[in-house]
Amino acid sequence: MNRLRQLAVWALCCTFCVPAVAAPPVAAPPVAAPVLPAEPASQKLGLETSDGLALWAWYYPVAAGGDPRATVILVHDLEGSHKTVEPLAKALQKVGFAVVTPDLRGHGASTSRSSPTGKTEVLDSNSLKRTELEAISAAAGGSVRDQAAMRGDIETVRNWIKRKSETKELNLQRLCLIGSGSGAILAANWTAADWNWLPIASGPQGRQVKALVLISPTWASKGLSFVPALATEGLKQSIPVMVLAGNTNRDDRDAMRVYDRLKSLRPQAWFEQRVGQEPAKAPKLEKAAEATVFFMQLDTALSADKLAADRSANTAGRIQTFLSLVLDPSD
Repeated sequence: MNRLRQLAVWALCCTFCVPAVAAPPVAAPPVAAPVLPAEPASQKLGLETSDGLALWAWYYPVAAGGDPRATVILVHDLEGSHKTVEPLAKALQKVGFAVVTPDLRGHGASTSRSSPTGKTEVLDSNSLKRTELEAISAAAGGSVRDQAAMRGDIETVRNWIKRKSETKELNLQRLCLIGSGSGAILAANWTAADWNWLPIASGPQGRQVKALVLISPTWASKGLSFVPALATEGLKQSIPVMVLAGNTNRDDRDAMRVYDRLKSLRPQAWFEQRVGQEPAKAPKLEKAAEATVFFMQLDTALSADKLAADRSANTAGRIQTFLSLVLDPSD
């Protein structure tokens, strides 16, 4: 944060402290603006879950030779796809985050599943049963995570990130989750599952999620609920969480319900900004940056993927600030 202030002061000095000079008799030719390197193109990944789903995901890497500030798994809303949150993925990529966005099972390109007998099944988002939705965030079975019997959609993406981490392209120890709408339930459930993996002889294999962002989180949907995740120790006390929502519809009321529950679990570690009100924080919290639960309410009717993708809401900027606070608190 200090570096940002220094850059702002420097920019002001450049603007206002240039000495006046006489105009030249002949107009100087226009100076071309510097050409900034474009962000690398997204890469389409073909992965497979433990139950045979052909999972397609899109990877938005940082520029070659650069170290990502963090690795983000971005989980779209039900009925959405990677395309509905791609503007957010690209905005985060632009400011230095590596992002992976899967098409969840039955959505987008991830509609084909092969059985052990070789039979191919087509999945459709409109007809997914509760067990299929629960499989998205599944990560369990056995004591060794890499050999888990149940590796759902998000866990499969995590395993791909782990392989990239072994080659130093990504860093699994700076992993963040963003969930949108009902995708927030899935992101929270998988985060809870990540927290439950116990260390083995070779070292830790869980608790890799360092921050969780919930955009217009739905309290319950299609048999899924926030209740199980909020009962786990990671979400009750430890993992930094930001809830981001509008202020006009049912989704926003659900978001407030999720935040109010987190706030009650961490009564001395919350910070909130509600529309039309001054920022507020826990009574004994000295600095907002020391909070572990944040609520940012925006004056908008947009929610879930539409809010995530809206440039005017500056969703990416708010997420960037939050992740910087919790990942690099000394900066």
